[in-house]
Amino acid sequence: MKKKLVSLLLTAAMVASLVGCGGSSDSGSSADTTETETTTETADTTEAADTTEAADTAETAEAEVEKPEEITIMVDGTVFTKENAQDEFIAKLEELLGMKINVIQPDHDAYYDVVGQTIASGDWPDVMILASTYYAGYASEGVLWDMTDVYESSELKQRQDAFGSTGVIDGVRIDGRLYGMPATRGNGCVTYVKQRWLDNCGLTAPTNYEEYLAMLDAFSKGDPDGDGVDGNTYGVSAAGFIGSEAPYINYLPEFYQDATSGFVKTDDGSWIDGFTQDSMKAALQRLADAYAAGYIDPTTLTNGTKDCRDKFYSDEFGVFTYWAGTWATNLKTNLEANGLDGELVALPPLAEVGAYLDRVPPVWAITSTCENPEGVFKYFIEAMQDGGEVQFLWTYGVEGIHWSTAAETLFEGTDKEKVYAEGEFHGCENLETEGTQYTKAHIDPALALVDLADDPAKTSRADENKASAELFNANSVTADLAPSTDEMTQYNGDLTTLKNQLIANVVMGEMTVDDAYAKFEADGGADWSQKIVDSLNAQ
Repeated sequence: MKKKLVSLLLTAAMVASLVGCGGSSDSGSSADTTETETTTETADTTEAADTTEAADTAETAEAEVEKPEEITIMVDGTVFTKENAQDEFIAKLEELLGMKINVIQPDHDAYYDVVGQTIASGDWPDVMILASTYYAGYASEGVLWDMTDVYESSELKQRQDAFGSTGVIDGVRIDGRLYGMPATRGNGCVTYVKQRWLDNCGLTAPTNYEEYLAMLDAFSKGDPDGDGVDGNTYGVSAAGFIGSEAPYINYLPEFYQDATSGFVKTDDGSWIDGFTQDSMKAALQRLADAYAAGYIDPTTLTNGTKDCRDKFYSDEFGVFTYWAGTWATNLKTNLEANGLDGELVALPPLAEVGAYLDRVPPVWAITSTCENPEGVFKYFIEAMQDGGEVQFLWTYGVEGIHWSTAAETLFEGTDKEKVYAEGEFHGCENLETEGTQYTKAHIDPALALVDLADDPAKTSRADENKASAELFNANSVTADLAPSTDEMTQYNGDLTTLKNQLIANVVMGEMTVDDAYAKFEADGGADWSQKIVDSLNAQ
């Protein structure tokens, strides 16, 4: 088992190093409940006795769950970094939870490399954030603690069910079991286009692939940024030609369209490898043609998500497929912070794309070496979505650092000046990015799984945030979570590495599509792929 586990971790880390990192719903209504009154003294007595017994049982169970004095968590960049007052955030969290919290936070784009190395070392944290790609594999190898039974009897389940989040939780079950807990819905990406670039090129937003290519041509060969120089910009950039997390193709959907590189279910419920389908071959040819034409930023292969954001903010390219909702506001405000026009058009899916993909959400998982997993679940995982002050902290951060209700003027003397009255909730100026404001902490309020009491986002969400989220919700389908099998563990690391190498070679013109698939078969990819497909369909 140890040898098999280390193999999985090392191949997962190798796959992640090749590429860059990466159905939301604003709310779910609580179901109305009714109580049937009993009309006899016997029924009343029985009900009272049952209630007392249940309360006593709950109190006993709670008393039996010991609160940890100290835990270690491993997190990516979706939790406040040191530059964004992580120390103050953790200090407040420790105060609310009554426990010490040690944080391991690798660089966001290298997160899964470090996760793999950490697990392989044998020195595991108590809790770690895992994307779906890694979650299924680590669960099958015994790295993660099975929280199913504890969750089923928890108040967290009651809160999530009442808020309409049951389907999200069911979506991360593996063979009916839970090895991790999402903090939000999965969400997904929509394509944003700079309105000023469209205007400068005399274009309207595209609705099909032909119009999309015409837009990229104008953005790459003309003067969309208005600096008087033709051809010094790119149409589109992304964090890799293929993503490192499911659903993989979400950063370049216009080129992939109905194709994918991963394992997906067909309409009849059987599993296939999307990479082996004709749709993927067509997608690779579209990518190669666009790259050869100069439409795609040539550094896409090595970009991380931060690289893309920085280039977008400095007007190096005009089309960016990124997260719906809060990021619509973040992109807008960061463009404006750089003195650029912040108006963006969120595109509905092109006719050939049909729908955006709603990813399986990342989860907070407790490792199987944790000494007190029940306590970590109750006092850390469950508390994160308590509907009250702990969830508020995870949603907005620390008062006076990340948000405020004090009367103040931000960005005074600039064209972005904002005046807030006493009692008006607002994000504070971002400590890392001057001229912008914080919009959320770890939990996006638009994607929450539990109703947050007195949530200011219910009345203060920016228009572009709402519009982007609504567009995505109305035009997305949920991605599949492929379960892990022995064959998946044995072959998928090498298989994914081979796929990603071939994708890069084809897109960059180093190999034809036909030659790539010949190499895929010659190097064992076709055989590995079929073994995995057979194992998935045998379950």
